[in-house]
Amino acid sequence: MAKKTVLITGGAGFIGSHLCDWFTGRGFKVIAVDNLITGSLRNIAHLKNSKDFKFIRHDVYKPFKITGGVDYVMHFASPASPVDYMEHPIATMLAGSYGTHNLLEIARTKQAVFLLASTSEVYGDPLVHPQKEDYWGNVNPNGPRSIYDEAKRYAEAAAFAYKRVYGMDVKIVRIFNTYGPRMQIKDGRVVPNFIDQILNGRPLTVYGTGKQTRSFCYVDDLVDGITRLLLSKISGPVNVGNPREFTILEFAKLIRQKYNPKAKIIFKPLPQDDPKQRKPDISLARKALGWDPKVPLEEGLKRTMDWFKNNRTT
Repeated sequence: MAKKTVLITGGAGFIGSHLCDWFTGRGFKVIAVDNLITGSLRNIAHLKNSKDFKFIRHDVYKPFKITGGVDYVMHFASPASPVDYMEHPIATMLAGSYGTHNLLEIARTKQAVFLLASTSEVYGDPLVHPQKEDYWGNVNPNGPRSIYDEAKRYAEAAAFAYKRVYGMDVKIVRIFNTYGPRMQIKDGRVVPNFIDQILNGRPLTVYGTGKQTRSFCYVDDLVDGITRLLLSKISGPVNVGNPREFTILEFAKLIRQKYNPKAKIIFKPLPQDDPKQRKPDISLARKALGWDPKVPLEEGLKRTMDWFKNNRTT
């Protein structure tokens, strides 16, 4: 049997590079596409000599062609942290709009399965808790976070339009807060922020009162959920995240207790439109995919901290 081929945009990024590992490790041919504005070749350096791995540096909002057959198209190209998408607002919007269209066209012409990496940000600052897939969200359409939120909401709409018009096999995963090796230390999200501050002996920064909540999913669990969805018969959208919920202040205290009991906690103003609660309802993932997160937070944090200690330049 010929090996199946998967095209992964954002393949040099945090989650994308872990997907490249998953597929190459299971005998797939992988084509990774990335413009490297937030991804890094370091994330895929160990794959460069593999005959089943190919890297293309390209902006996905510009049309491009892939020679040969493609069985799966996975669209993960986009800045994903507030620090990054606010630094690259136009690129973020283009990745979600033109980029999604270009990848859908590739999937359509190749008769490939298309999977979109969407996000819990489509729920905005939610008025429903926990968040279920049928919740339409509470998004400020022109606030500072809208460049990412609305790009992903548009991408979901485009994917389902292609499904309705062309009968394509389309899947949407809504990713909740994920952490693990290969995150950027200056990512701006909670886990790398706290790790950076611990490693450099600085106070832990909590925004607002710290009563806002988040749920943290280790990247290996996320990849398991994504690949189960890709190979399933359902379209979604499907929430994939860890439902174990913490306030940010609780999380800061846990990090302090575990890694530096003498660390101070300081408070800064809460950014505009920062969600007050974020917790996935994963009933659908459990029922349809047989998926549940397996890696305990304490173990995931240890793996992540160890990785950052050994990769301080990132």
